[in-house]
Amino acid sequence: MIDRRLLINIDWVLAGLVVTVCLLGILNIYSATTPYKIIGTAYYIKQFYWMLLGIIISLFICSLDYHILEDLSYWVYGLLLLLLIAVLIVGKRSMGATRWLNLGFFTIQPSELMKLVIIVTFARFFNNFQSAGGLTVKEALIPLSLLAVPAALIMKQPDLGTATIVILIALSMIMYVGLRWSTIVTFVCVTIPMFWIGWAYLLRPYQKNRVLDFLNPERSRLGTGYHIIQSKIAVGSGGLTGKGYIKGTQSQLSFLPEQHTDFAFSVFAEEWGFIGCLLLIIIYLSLVLWGLNIARRCNDRFGGLLAVGVTAMLFWHTVINIGMVIGLFPVVGVPLPFFSYGGTSMITSMVGIGLLQNISMRRFMF
Repeated sequence: MIDRRLLINIDWVLAGLVVTVCLLGILNIYSATTPYKIIGTAYYIKQFYWMLLGIIISLFICSLDYHILEDLSYWVYGLLLLLLIAVLIVGKRSMGATRWLNLGFFTIQPSELMKLVIIVTFARFFNNFQSAGGLTVKEALIPLSLLAVPAALIMKQPDLGTATIVILIALSMIMYVGLRWSTIVTFVCVTIPMFWIGWAYLLRPYQKNRVLDFLNPERSRLGTGYHIIQSKIAVGSGGLTGKGYIKGTQSQLSFLPEQHTDFAFSVFAEEWGFIGCLLLIIIYLSLVLWGLNIARRCNDRFGGLLAVGVTAMLFWHTVINIGMVIGLFPVVGVPLPFFSYGGTSMITSMVGIGLLQNISMRRFMF
């Protein structure tokens, strides 16, 4: 049962920002899927159901004391590693990747869950670990080891986009805790040759093509570079005020691929133009800043670290997706939180919001 003292402390700013983005996303999905011949429930209705389910899950998370996660973090981390290994052995293969695990009654994507679990695990570790003056190289090896194993398993699926998000979340939390300059210089020197090794031995051919297309989309206009070229045309053709709702030619004539999922922002940009995009980005920026404000106001270190991790997850999803569709980053298949169509993305993001809401509400009780 939810403590009545918590109800009066609901963070309405956080709730309002999230619901606003969700509703804008549903309207955008309706427009993006208008050209589709849909059999069964329409995508925008499904997204609305996912939003309601996400809100219910978020409210349930608010009813729990988030400190419970501290005791369970390492156990859940270990369990998820086993699930990631199981995915590689018996996982469901789709479109050249093995990311889903069939558990009988339902299927799960352990890599998505790892975004949240790595936040809780790092919050637990740094809550019990103090380092004056920032982490040394030796002290940083333990959290980096906790990161390296799941990141490698996710890349093996292969799922470069999710692995990138997991890595960026963890690094953001490490930077928040603090690093010595000597540690930063050391890891930069180590990382540079690692990029060459990753390019030469780890990346699949289609992943390399995405990077090359990012550097020069014209190299394959009708092939691997088609996505980013059509996306940039859609964004650019929106102009200052856009072409109007359900009047974008790139989306309505189906030139834009994945226009209701990864490239949903391109549809929005074409229809609402620079002004609409600016307002949407301001909403996301407000959400990120409010998440950091929750971390600042938190009365305990574990809660503050959780809030920073969740905020980093939302921030990097937003930056990479928008950067991807306008050609600033390679195409890696990262959805825009609360905006792109997808139940897994919606639930994962809503769980994060539930944690932020939980931390914000309970700051008055400690």
